[in-house]
Amino acid sequence: MAGTQLPNDPYNIIITGVGGQGNVMASRVLANMLVKKGFYVTIGETFGASQRGGSVMSHLRVSKKDTWSPQIPKGKAHVIVALEPTEAIRVLADYGNPDVKVVSNTRPIHPAGVIAGDLNYPAIEETKKTARGISSHAWFIDATDEALRLGNPILGNIIMLGALSGLDDLPLDKEDFREVIAESLPQNKVDINMEAFDLGRGLLKE
Repeated sequence: MAGTQLPNDPYNIIITGVGGQGNVMASRVLANMLVKKGFYVTIGETFGASQRGGSVMSHLRVSKKDTWSPQIPKGKAHVIVALEPTEAIRVLADYGNPDVKVVSNTRPIHPAGVIAGDLNYPAIEETKKTARGISSHAWFIDATDEALRLGNPILGNIIMLGALSGLDDLPLDKEDFREVIAESLPQNKVDINMEAFDLGRGLLKE
């Protein structure tokens, strides 16, 4: 597990997805976990055209030294966590670089144009190939499928946070996660979120 030093300072994280996937919650939980470790965390967010179904992107800049502007410079992300696979490609196009790490869910959410038959949606293998053409460190996990097995697809965002912890770039301790999630959710939901976090870490390690 990483100590209190960062691989880069600031360490630039982008969490991306579409409305309704719990993107904002995931960014808040992650930020609170890192604050507990003594880091400065600045969050900036952008939202797509519609609240549910539009693109949602959170920028987190983590530093041991100071606060930073909330906008990550183009091409300067250190890790991208994508709750939806094509959002990973969208973010990589602007913020990617050969050293960026990508952790992406595999389950697509089709926009209205695809559902209507006006647009094509790339196959997951094509998405993986594109991501790995930009980044030499890309992992794809079936977070939504695993969340459904736990009984709630929204747990995909917590599974993805667990996967991020598996990179070991950041000191994302299980007990810090428990504390943060217990502060924001009813007690009867803590255990299932803990299970989701552990599951995500295990999936990344596999």
